Amino acid sequence: MTRTSRSKPIAKPQRSKIFEMVAIGCSAGGLDALRTILKALPADFSLPVIVVAHTPPDNSYLLPSLLGAVCKLPVSEAREREPALTGHVYVAPPNYHLLIEQHRHFALSVDDRVCYVRPAIDVLFAAAADVYGEFLAGVVLTGANSDGAEGIKAIKRRGGLTLVQDPKEAYADTMPQAAIDTGAVDQVLPLAALAERICGLSSNRPKL
Repeated sequence: MTRTSRSKPIAKPQRSKIFEMVAIGCSAGGLDALRTILKALPADFSLPVIVVAHTPPDNSYLLPSLLGAVCKLPVSEAREREPALTGHVYVAPPNYHLLIEQHRHFALSVDDRVCYVRPAIDVLFAAAADVYGEFLAGVVLTGANSDGAEGIKAIKRRGGLTLVQDPKEAYADTMPQAAIDTGAVDQVLPLAALAERICGLSSNRPKL
């Protein structure tokens, strides 16, 4: 009796996920961290990048120009009803929560402070997770409170990617550690590796 050999099915290569937005949150020490990441983004980076930074209201308006000085992409303050365009960096305006609506336009809110701040990272992350789902990447950088932890959990529940700066090298480790403590973080990376990882999310860059 001869045995017929059964060939194993050939595994199909998995397709890399195409991301549609990067949302970044930071607080104390965040300017230097943001500058490192945004400086690394190539001119052909194909995603919108949304930034919520805890900065004093009287100098928040300087953030777009400070970041724009090192970034190859246009950087501007997000405005009400403005669409989130690809290849553009948007910064939350002072004293307003920044949200994304279903048609992928910005909305501003003066609702109560979250984690004692407005704009709050949690608010942006939760709203963006509802709109972009698994195609959203959320990034928590240095900071001195727990803002962003609840937002990280919201992104993870919707299947998105969650990235956090290594607390050991952060200017203030409270915020990244709070995110890590949720158990919903996919990767914890030093800043240089984090910048490289974000670059790889763009559809016209190698997927890392």
